[in-house]
Amino acid sequence: MNRSVRIIFGVHALVALVLGAALLIAPGRFLGLFGWAPVDPLLSRVLGAALLALAWSSFRAWRATDRSQVALLIELEAVLCVLASAGLLRQIIGYTYPWYVWTMLGVFALFAIAWIWALVKK
Repeated sequence: MNRSVRIIFGVHALVALVLGAALLIAPGRFLGLFGWAPVDPLLSRVLGAALLALAWSSFRAWRATDRSQVALLIELEAVLCVLASAGLLRQIIGYTYPWYVWTMLGVFALFAIAWIWALVKK
């Protein structure tokens, strides 16, 4: 598998692991650090679990040796990041949101670009 795609999987696994663990274990405290309140602990923990599952799949893909083993996951990651970017962009355009919401959009957009690049680069 391409070295740059492995790097993308590694970075994604690390980011998803840190954020997922924080949201699953202590969503109120974690999001409270950013002034994000009130927090729905149920949905926050479900999001944390989903991020941890994505971290695990990215770790497994990082260890894979053949692109055919991870092609479907690259597509899934690309679709997720594009849709998340579009949804966030639709919500925040025209409104005043704190810096961390724009940062979240930036992270999703960068991962969307990276995953689309990984799809094109075969």
